[in-house]
Amino acid sequence: MKIGFVSLGCAKNLVDSEKIMGMLKEGGHEFVAKPSDAQVIIVNTCGFIQSAKEEAINTILEMAEYKKKNCQKLIVCGCLAQRYKEELEKEMPEVDRFIAIREYPRLHEILKEELQAPLQVYGKSERLSSGKPWTAYLKIAEGCSNHCTYCAIPLIRGENVSVAMDKLVEEAKELAGRGVKELVVIAQDTTKYGIDLYHRYALLELLEKLNAIDGFHWIRILYMYPDEISDELIEGMKKLDKVLPYFDIPMQHSDSRMLKLMNRRGDEHTVRKLIEKIRDTFDEPTLRTTYIVGFPTESQQDFDKMCDFVKEIRWNKMGAFTYSIEEDTAAYDMEQTVSEEEKQKRLDILMNLQRDISYENNQLMIGKTIEVLVEGKDGLSDKYVGRGSMHAPDDVDGIVVFTSTKPLELGTFVDVKIDDADEYDLYGELEKA
Repeated sequence: MKIGFVSLGCAKNLVDSEKIMGMLKEGGHEFVAKPSDAQVIIVNTCGFIQSAKEEAINTILEMAEYKKKNCQKLIVCGCLAQRYKEELEKEMPEVDRFIAIREYPRLHEILKEELQAPLQVYGKSERLSSGKPWTAYLKIAEGCSNHCTYCAIPLIRGENVSVAMDKLVEEAKELAGRGVKELVVIAQDTTKYGIDLYHRYALLELLEKLNAIDGFHWIRILYMYPDEISDELIEGMKKLDKVLPYFDIPMQHSDSRMLKLMNRRGDEHTVRKLIEKIRDTFDEPTLRTTYIVGFPTESQQDFDKMCDFVKEIRWNKMGAFTYSIEEDTAAYDMEQTVSEEEKQKRLDILMNLQRDISYENNQLMIGKTIEVLVEGKDGLSDKYVGRGSMHAPDDVDGIVVFTSTKPLELGTFVDVKIDDADEYDLYGELEKA
């Protein structure tokens, strides 16, 4: 059958989508780019925060319109289906099947029933690459055991379950074999990898095995929790030539009282020490974080403390969000003391502060030569677009725009001399040999 596939949400969800698509392709189904050409449309949803839920609902309704034309079946899976399956089944009769994440072990049976065709077991087929062929995500664990009071992930995905190391190495080798140059290691909490399986922190051991695989040029790690980044992990990463000194450390707040309310471990003192260690170990590490503004009972003083900490640390990259109240989380029953208007005001202040810091950090790059992964070319300006080691995929950290007098192949690495910069992007020209 002709299948249209829509994947929403985070990179962890994208890995699920690629596995489902691989299963369907192996079963003889064909993927089409236009929903109007599809006989079956599958939407893999996110249900993490309110805005993601709204996007998912709107996308489902938009795809349901195609059932008036060519589409025979509309199937919805992923986080929203896991979290609200019974309610959705009642409220959205236009959807033929909602598939919860807990049903994935028998996904091949469910889809066989819906599509009238036999399929391989989920996770046994080769993943289908849905993005740029030189970059791929490796999901090393499912779920989360941190139970932050604002977060619904444990409700949706369950407790942290690490994937066996030999399976990950096998999957990584397969990705390298198909031409992947940048491997992005992800989980809800990558630093906790191995605790449940091996009763020890095993991220460094996994990185050593991945580093030994031929083909990868960059290995990037996302979502490292501050209290679990040990000196051993930092020093071990320094010895691995493919592992980038890119530290994505979600802080969420800087005030000790707020962190305790969020059930976050670590405080500003431990993070300050950690960052000092990272900066002492690596010449030019990239430090990234995320913050939540407007959490219940956050006072002006608490927010000011967060801003002061951002000014002190001068993160290379930073994202921030307004607090989204989520049912069934511990924070749901807390007193909602910050208005939506005040949340937005604080977010604007914080992001403007970071924009200035980012601009100043980027100005320091002028005159330097950096390695860039070539990802595209602008036909109008004739300039190339790529990412440096400080830029994670999917436009979260900015890009490098540069000129070249010779044609370049996409997915290759080149040296670019930076001659200009703005708040988020760098500009330059190909370093002449």
